Order: sequence, then structure tokens, then C-alpha cells
Amino acid sequence: MNKSLTKIGFIGCGKMASAIILGVKSADKDKKYQLKGSEVNCEIAELAQNRLGIDVLSDNRFLTMDSDVIFIATKPNYVRDVLEEIKDEITPEKLIVSIAAGISTNTINSIVPNARVIRVMPNTPALVKEGMCAVTKGEYAAEEDAEFVMNLLSSIGKVIEVEESQIDIVTAISGSGPAFFYKVIEDMARAGEKLGLDYEKSLLLATQTAIGSAKMVLNRGEMPVQTLIDNVATKGGCTFVGISVMNDEHSDKLFYDVIEKTTIKANELGK
Repeated sequence: MNKSLTKIGFIGCGKMASAIILGVKSADKDKKYQLKGSEVNCEIAELAQNRLGIDVLSDNRFLTMDSDVIFIATKPNYVRDVLEEIKDEITPEKLIVSIAAGISTNTINSIVPNARVIRVMPNTPALVKEGMCAVTKGEYAAEEDAEFVMNLLSSIGKVIEVEESQIDIVTAISGSGPAFFYKVIEDMARAGEKLGLDYEKSLLLATQTAIGSAKMVLNRGEMPVQTLIDNVATKGGCTFVGISVMNDEHSDKLFYDVIEKTTIKANELGK
């Protein structure tokens, strides 16, 4: 991946692929990447081309031939068919990056033997460049392949590398996690509404507080998160009462159950 220009093709130009494409485009000041996409439906391809400002073809094989890196960004149930279609065009020099949920690198390698595969679990806040991506290497991928993908995806948020055995936990925490946080924000806003505050004002209070609190956690350094809690929840104060309610209601068990059951479901989908 040390070429002056790297050609990156996206098979599928849906929301997640679009977020990556637009993020990479905006961050690519040195014009290191040439981005193209494909959609088998010609009308959808034209719409995607206009929306993204890149060439979007209707031929997956041609896109693969003309790309150094191929993102598999279709729905999971189409991945096997797409791989069967393009496998003859995958040479040892090409890198496959899959963002399809539940599709293991072993599954991809069973169709495209010996291919270098990186699997990515992104999430929807990538659409506002606040995404969280986890990257894992397939059997034949090198560390430099993972580093290339992590650097590429850093334009849409934060990136970590994990073992593939951990990817279902990642799916539960960050892949599904946005919906869980939306639920918490909505519940807090509705509580404010029931107590007499205008809903939109209550929603803004909950949302901005979530943003600020998240930034405090990211900027805490070595400080335990519990210290941040203690700094707000002084004993005998109103926050302390609220935290006591959460403890009495076993919020830790609630969120453990949420993450555990979501992890189990992600694992089942992968099979």
C-alpha cells in the first residue's frame, strides 16, 4: 500500500459506504486515493454517482479489476454471490475489506482462497464523522493491511484493532450501541416532558449533555470513569439521589444483559 495513488472500489454504495467515501474524500488533501463504486442497478448507480461525486459503475467485475482495494459493502445476504462473481479478478496484490455484518474472514476466504481480507465493524455515526470502527485481520492479511485500513477509516471517526473472536462484542457495543444511546436520550427527554418541560428543550438538554459527557470521558486521561461520576454525584446532593436510583434498579445488570444478548444474536447471525 505504498503506491502514490491507491485505487479503492466500493461494491455497494449504501449509507455506510457513502459515509466512508465522503469522509475519505474530504480528508484526502494530497489526492492519494482514487475512489469508485458499483451498483448493479443502473439507475441507483447514477443516483449514487451524483450524490457522491465519484464514478459509480454497474459492473462489479470491472470495478474489481480496476481497484487495489475492494470494499464489500453490500447487505450480508448478497456477499457470497458478489464474491463468486468477482473471485476470478482477485489477485494477490488486491486487498478485500468487508463491512458486511456477520460475514467472517474465513467465509470470505472459503470463496476467495488466500485473499488478504480485513473485516470492519463500522457504525452509523460515521455519517457525521464521529464513527467508531473496529478492524480485524483475516488469516492472510498483514499488519500493514490493517494499518492502511485503520488510517483510511480515521477520517470518519475513531478506529481500533481487535481479534475476530471479539467482533460480536464490538457489534453489540458500537455497532448496535447508537440505538441504545438514542433510547437513553429519548427516555431522559420524555421524562423531562412528563415533569413539565417542553419536549424539544428536554431533548436538547439530554443530547448536549450526552455529547459533553462523552467528550469528558474521552479526555479523562488515566482518570477512572468512576471518578467523573463521583465528581458530579457529591454525597447528599441531587445527582447522588439519581445515581442511587440507578444502583437500586441495577442499571449495570440492565446494560450487561443488553450487550450480552446483542452479542449472542450477532454471533447467531454470523453462523
